[in-house]
Amino acid sequence: MNKIRAGVVGVGYFGQFHAEKYANLNEVELVGVVDIDATRAKEIAKRYRTQPFFRHEDLLNQVQIVSIAVPTPFHYSVTKDFLLNGIDVLLEKPISNNLEEADELIGLAQSTGSVFQVGHLERFNGALSVIAEWLKHPRFIECHRLGPFSGRGAEVDVVLDLMIHDIDILLSLIRSKVKRIQAVGIPILTPYLDMANARIEFENGSVADLTASRVSKEKIRKARIYQTDGILSIDYLSQKLSISKKGIPHGKKRNPEMITEEIMLKKIDLLESEIHSFIQSVKDRTPAQVSGLDGKRALDVALQIVQEIHHPNRENR
Repeated sequence: MNKIRAGVVGVGYFGQFHAEKYANLNEVELVGVVDIDATRAKEIAKRYRTQPFFRHEDLLNQVQIVSIAVPTPFHYSVTKDFLLNGIDVLLEKPISNNLEEADELIGLAQSTGSVFQVGHLERFNGALSVIAEWLKHPRFIECHRLGPFSGRGAEVDVVLDLMIHDIDILLSLIRSKVKRIQAVGIPILTPYLDMANARIEFENGSVADLTASRVSKEKIRKARIYQTDGILSIDYLSQKLSISKKGIPHGKKRNPEMITEEIMLKKIDLLESEIHSFIQSVKDRTPAQVSGLDGKRALDVALQIVQEIHHPNRENR
């Protein structure tokens, strides 16, 4: 069987892991890696026994699939070139800088028949894979995505860097239109928003409170989903899910209490799972698990949050 010819554009901190995963797959040939930093391109190419390139255009006629992990401002231009050539793309989030660019990329993928997957990595978390069994009608969801400043993703607001993961998950869980958004945020270490909080109200009555920070001391990735029959608690870092429900008082106990059950899950490599899903879509010619349209929806809400922070709509307050 012929191997799938793959490339990676942008082999900084995260892109290098894409190269590693492709290099370790028997069904894939890692044709080359691209980075404008020639030293970095050569280093990663040597590590994974492939060829270094310094312009993404040099890969266009050599690969069938590509992972794109360049800084967000370049997502549109680089992805467009590959889609125009009918190459299947796994693009790191966010899909682009604005909705117009997102629409064009989605349209190009459709017109060329290319698989177009957006790298909302958290969708492949083991804790999320089984949650549908217990999810009924979430009334309130709170999410915290916090961590120390690393310098990565600092060319955009923290809403597009970190919070967008929870926005994407939220939209996949709550099948309802957004009714109202209230948000606050501040820059601390960069010219962009480094901390943000958003309250999102949906037309079906569900409410979500999202907090993201890249200037916190501790790394936290957690969510709680409140329903009339209990609470679902997710720890994305440990990939654990617990369910808390009302217990029946017995003996001398008169007051009800919450009984918590830990759901046993196997911790998985999220990027490996994401890339396997992408390759399966490529082989089967089926839509990606996290589509370009999913990426656009998350971007749309993220941009609304940023707009609300910079230009608050007082009528909604």
